[in-house]
Amino acid sequence: MKNIQNIKLNKNSLIKEALQIIDNGAIQIALVVDENDKLLGTLTDGDIRRGLLRGLDLDSSIESIMFTTPTIAKISDTKEEILKIALVKKLHQIPIIDDSGKILGIQELEELIKPKYKTNQVVLMVGGLGTRLRPLTDKTPKPMLKVGNKPILQTIVEKFAEYGYINITMCVNYKSHIIQDYFGDGSEFGVNIEYVFEGQRMGTAGALSLLKEKPTESFFVMNGDLLTNVNFEHLHDFHLSNNSMGTMCVREYDFQVPYGVVNINDSKILSIEEKPTQKFFVSAGIYMLSPEVLEYIPQNQFYDMPTLFEKMINENKNAISFPLREYWLDIGRIEEYKKANEEYDEVF
Repeated sequence: MKNIQNIKLNKNSLIKEALQIIDNGAIQIALVVDENDKLLGTLTDGDIRRGLLRGLDLDSSIESIMFTTPTIAKISDTKEEILKIALVKKLHQIPIIDDSGKILGIQELEELIKPKYKTNQVVLMVGGLGTRLRPLTDKTPKPMLKVGNKPILQTIVEKFAEYGYINITMCVNYKSHIIQDYFGDGSEFGVNIEYVFEGQRMGTAGALSLLKEKPTESFFVMNGDLLTNVNFEHLHDFHLSNNSMGTMCVREYDFQVPYGVVNINDSKILSIEEKPTQKFFVSAGIYMLSPEVLEYIPQNQFYDMPTLFEKMINENKNAISFPLREYWLDIGRIEEYKKANEEYDEVF
C-alpha cells in the first residue's frame, strides 16, 4: 500500500492546503481524518474545482466539499476482493482501513494487477508427521496431501507468489524427498525454494535457528498444513506500520458450553447462564517476525512459537495480533481434510 502520511488533512484544513497536497502527491488525492486517524472522507482535484464553481475560495474550509462516503476496503480483505471492488467501481485506488475505521494506506489498482516481487523471506514449516491424519499420511507428508487436485503446500506457495513473495525456505523432515522431488528449486512455480532439514523435532520457532542465511528484513513463518485467503501484503504492512517485533495471525474461536453454567460466590448462586458461548482468539499458525527476534531462539533445541511470543512479551517487546477475517482452515484431522476438499473450489 502507498504511504499516506503526507496526504492527510483535517476537516478544518483550507482548500489551498488541499491543493498543495494533491498537486505534490503522486496519487492525486487527499485523505480527511479525525484526531484518531479515522477516515472522514477524501478530496480530489475535481471536488475542489466543483467547490470553486460554487463560489468558495482558496481560504475556504474543505469540510463542505470533501467526499464523505468514499469506497473503502478493509485490511482483512483479500487481494481478489479489493480488485473486484476497484473494477466494479472503476477506481484506480482504494483507501484501506482497519476494523475501527483508522486509515492505514491506499491500495492502487496497478499494484494489484502487477504485483512487484518482494525480497522478504517466507519460511514454511512442513516437517510434521501428520499422525492425526493417518492412514493418509503413512506414505505422504501432510503438506503434500491433495486438496483441490493439488498438494496443500502448492496452494500455499502459489498464494505467496501471487503477492510477490517468491523467496521461500521449507523446513522439512518427514518424507522430505517427496516435497523436494515435487517442488525442486521452485522455478516451475515461479518462486525460489531452499530447504532446511530438521534432524530432530525443532518446533515452529526452533527450526528458524537452522536457516542458512539469517533474514535481514521482516519475514513470514507459516505452518504447511493451512489453507487461507489471507492478504499477505496487508499482514506485511500491518506488521511494519505497528513497528512490531512479532505479529501473530489470530482467529476467533467459539465454544458453546453444553450445560447451564452456575456462577457462584462462596455458596451463594449469583446467576445461571444456559449453555453460554465462550469466545477466544487462537493462533492461526501464520506469523511475521522482525530479524532481531532470532536472537531469542536457542540453537538446535525444540522451541515453539508460543514460547517465543511469551519471551517477547516478558521483555516488553512489541508483539501484536493480526485478526483473520478471511477463509482459514487448519487441516489437522480427517474431518478438516474432507471439509477442505468440499470447500476448495468455491474458495480458491
